[in-house]
Formats: sequence, C-alpha cells, structure tokens
Amino acid sequence: MNFEILNKQRVYELLLKRFNNEFLTLKDLPHPSSFKDMQKGVLRVVEAIKKNQKIALIGDYDVDGVVATTIIRELFKVLNYPLEWIIPNRFSDGYGISKKIIDRINCDLIITVDNGIAAIDAANECKRRDIDLIITDHHNIGEQIPSAYAIINQKQKDCNFEYKEICGAQIAWYFAIALAKELNVKFDSKKLLGLVALAIVADIMPLNGINRVMLIAGLQILNKEQFAFVKALKQDGFKNFTSEIIAYYIAPLINSAGRLRDASIASEFLFTTDLNRAKEILEELKNFNNERKNLESLITKEALKQVKSSDKIAIVSGNDWNEGVVGIVASRVSEYFKMPSIALSCKEGICKGSGRSYGDCDLFKLVGTAKEYFLKFGGHKSAIGLSFKKEYLLVIKSLLNLQVEQVCGEIKNIDKAILGILPFCEIDLDLIKLIEQFEPFGEANLKPKFIAKDVEILDIKTMGQNSEHKSYFLNDGTKAFRAVEFRSKSDFKIGDKIDIAYSLGKNEYNGNTYINLYLDNLKIVSNS
Repeated sequence: MNFEILNKQRVYELLLKRFNNEFLTLKDLPHPSSFKDMQKGVLRVVEAIKKNQKIALIGDYDVDGVVATTIIRELFKVLNYPLEWIIPNRFSDGYGISKKIIDRINCDLIITVDNGIAAIDAANECKRRDIDLIITDHHNIGEQIPSAYAIINQKQKDCNFEYKEICGAQIAWYFAIALAKELNVKFDSKKLLGLVALAIVADIMPLNGINRVMLIAGLQILNKEQFAFVKALKQDGFKNFTSEIIAYYIAPLINSAGRLRDASIASEFLFTTDLNRAKEILEELKNFNNERKNLESLITKEALKQVKSSDKIAIVSGNDWNEGVVGIVASRVSEYFKMPSIALSCKEGICKGSGRSYGDCDLFKLVGTAKEYFLKFGGHKSAIGLSFKKEYLLVIKSLLNLQVEQVCGEIKNIDKAILGILPFCEIDLDLIKLIEQFEPFGEANLKPKFIAKDVEILDIKTMGQNSEHKSYFLNDGTKAFRAVEFRSKSDFKIGDKIDIAYSLGKNEYNGNTYINLYLDNLKIVSNS
C-alpha cells in the first residue's frame, strides 16, 4: 500500500476530516423527543407514579447495561419513588428480560435498559399478565419486533433520532432527562455524563458526533471526583480518567462482576455515595478481575487448539467453560487467527456464547444466515450473542464457514489508524499538542499511527519485570527518539535498519516533557 509523506499541516487536515470539519458541543445534542415513543414511554411512567403503581427496571450485565441501570436508579432516587431493579444473572437468568425474570416481579410496569429489542416471548408474557412494557435498547432490530407499550430504539426505521450508533446508557440518560422534565424535577443530568462516558467507551461506540461530545464532558466530570467510586479508584492509583484508562482498566473491572458473579455488585459500586463502601466493592471487583484473567488465559489456550487451517470463521466450544469469559476468548481467538470467531460454553444440551468480528466483516449479518437454528440471537456488526441446541453445533459450523466469503467477501484488515509516512524531523511538542486536540481516541477516531522507513537502531534495552518489553533508540536520518515495544517478539540488534509503524505519546519526568514513540509493527530492512 502506498502512503503519502506527511507534515504537521497534513496531519491536522487528515484528523479534521474525520469530523467533517466541525466539532459539536453539548448544545448540539438532539432533543429527547426525536426518539420514537420517547414521550409515550415517559407519560406511561408519569401515570404509574401518579397511580402509585409498581415499577420494575431490568438491565444487562455488561458495562453499558450496568451504567444504564444505575442512571435510572439515580433518577428514581431523586424522585423518591420505589423502583424494583434487576440485572439478570448471566448464569442463572441468562440475558435480558425473560419469563424467568418476569416471574420474580410483582409490578404494573416494566422498563428495560440495554435489552429487550429481541424479547418477543417476554413481551407476549407481559401482555398476558397485563404488565405494560417499555423497551429502551440500542441493539439491531430483527425481522420481528416485540409487542410492547413503547419501544425507544434509535435503529427503528421511523425513529427520527439522527445518530444511530449510540449505546444503551445514552438512551437511558435521554429517558431520565425527559422523565425528570415531565415531572418538573431537578435532575443533574450533566453529572451523570460521567457514568455515560464509561458505557460509550466500553461498548466501543464511534467517537464522533454526539458520542465524542458526551465522552469529553463525561471525562471532565469523572476527573472532578464527584462520585464515590471515582474517589475510590483515584485512591487506588488511578490518577487521571481517559478513554484509554476506561477501556483497558476500568471497564474490565466493572465487567468482571457480571462475568464471574453478579453485575448488581457493579451497579452498587457506581451508585453508592459511601466512600468506604466503594472501596470495599473495588477490592471485590479487583479479585473478580484477577480471577477472570486466569480463566480467560486457560480457556483461550484450549480454544486456540480447536481451530483448523481450513476454517474461515473460528467456532470453538467447551463443556465446562465459564460463560462470563467466552466473549473475551472470542476476541483473543479472532485476533490470533485474523478471522471472525465465536466462543461457546455448552452444557445440558445447550450452547451459549459470544462472537467477535474481524476486519470489515459484518458478523451480525454473517451469523444471521443460520438464525433458524438459534434459540436466542442478537448484537451488531462487531459482536453478537447467541444460544442453540448442542445437536446443531456441527451444522452451524459448516454453514457459517460456507457463508463467510459470500457475506463478507475478502476480509480486509487494513490498519485504518495509519495516516502516512511521518519523518522524525516533524515530531515535536507542537505536533503532540495538535494531535491532542482530537482526543479522546477510540472507535472511528483511532489514535493516529505513522510509518517511518529505514530507521537505524542505535540502542536496545529490555524493560518490565520479566523483560518482556523493549526500549529502542531510533534514528531515521533526520532525528532520533526513544521508542517502546510492548510484549516484544522482535530479535533485532544494534545497527539493524527497520521499518516501523508507531503512535506518539509524552511523559513528564523531573519537570521535563519527553516524547516517546510506541511501536506497533516492526519489519527488518537490513542487518548490521
């Protein structure tokens, strides 16, 4: 692939192009009423409150669902109105609203957050019991739509909400705002953008349009320490909240409760105003997360052995695999084999699992070609969840492997973060500041990477407890910089010349600011 040679001005132009030459502000957020059924749903909740009816909330066990649940809990705390809330347990309840969950509730009205758009049977059960159901969900809509009192989902064809790629917590936030306004209650919706920020990053929403605006505002709120859980995290060593810190550290912590025990623990972590309680829960979450890492590592090793060289989609399964980590295992398998992947836990004749896409393949569309075999199926282009009878496992494997080329074509995995060739002479603190203007980085606004060719290695040092990382001193003939390669697999020597892909960062030490290169891909050009 041919890359253009860049300078600072061209880097700025390319990054600005991602945003159609404009940046939105919070004032540009669409009005809640632009959601189909928003007002209808809000008025039904108002009616329930006036009639003193029982209201129940059903969430989901990932970060998005936990945050959405917590936002509605925050609103009902302000309203001082009783709310029964349930986050289904992954192991005993399964995903989302179901007859099993409805059996546990004595109520007149159910509100779902981050689930429900595929709950056809549960919606019919609500009707049978004369329970009104309000679904708020962001997932893709199937051929059949649940029969609910109101459905608030931006992906409905007749929904006027402009931004289609938003998460469940954002819809819950909008619903809370609309309900508070209808009841004429003061509600600090801006503060709750701190919670929404967690979900936007964790659910891998594209960081442009309103997602970027809400995330920036949310990060500012988080860094003001207005929540007990934030204070607990900061006292535990988290100095600053960024999209990267959320993605790699905080989201896995929050997710770990639902993966191994019960996500209600994570909602309590976000909801509590008691710092000591937040610290206690944080220790629980850290233990869960460490346990999750160990399980994930063991299962991934087993999973990698199952994939054949002829496979075009990796479908792996185990009889005793923990359901809470199969999604992460699917990600690991997908990255390792450079193909879409589904990881399944099978027991008592039923296989449940998660899938992750690779490159530009639409996994939802691909897996949907076998939907007649599924008991449950949902998700979006990049990730899906499903369950089916184990007797269909081989049939599904064969069918999906046959469908990959037809649905996805040639799966391309071009690194979209690479902007072009950037000589070292263009790198300085002004360039770093220029790039920082476009933060936060993430999905659809990837942290920019650059290429440098024929770079000479002047020095090499090992880093880390087990010497698993390497630090290089590199010269491209115009300038020299320190560069870091994490989890190094390279075996270069001083004097070798290499081509590199890299991103830029800075660190401060003893009052001085230093620029670092973070290496992503290294290729030998010539040996010393």
